[in-house]
Amino acid sequence: MATTRILAIDPGSRITGFGIIDVTNGKSVYVNSGCIRLPDEALSVRLKVIFNSVTTLLEEYIPNEFAIEEVFLAKNANSALKLGQARGAAIVAAALQELSVNEYAARRVKQSVVGNGNADKTQVQSMVQLLLGLPSPPQADAADALAIALCHANTRTSGGLEYGVGKRAGRTAKRWSEMDIRKTV
Repeated sequence: MATTRILAIDPGSRITGFGIIDVTNGKSVYVNSGCIRLPDEALSVRLKVIFNSVTTLLEEYIPNEFAIEEVFLAKNANSALKLGQARGAAIVAAALQELSVNEYAARRVKQSVVGNGNADKTQVQSMVQLLLGLPSPPQADAADALAIALCHANTRTSGGLEYGVGKRAGRTAKRWSEMDIRKTV
């Protein structure tokens, strides 16, 4: 059976985490992860760094699928806008590589990986370490990205995606087709 490579992004306006896993016959294997540390510069410069860094990851690792965390409601509207812009920079990089964009709510990611939608960062780090057989817990932002990748891997099936991308999936029991997902790009 073919291996699917997933690149997942945990966007941030200061630190953007990335995680890359391979999935073969339902088994997820760690490939790489890390953090894109953004300079203390104007937002436009940080967005350019995110775009260029994600583009480099896409070109180097050639993933088949792309997953990213959805925007969540923040207490600070300005922070939510910056997060949305950071997501946009990463999404455009993936779209330019003709990858569909699969979005997951943070709560859904935690539920998928930890079994608790309210899990804290250390719980996510520990479960990612355990599930991927890593020698130590990854840095928090990288762990979040790997958790997004694992959530996507757990959501997909050989026939496409099942119950699982974005807000709509959390509210209904409808199946998502790959065509539904492509419409979000």
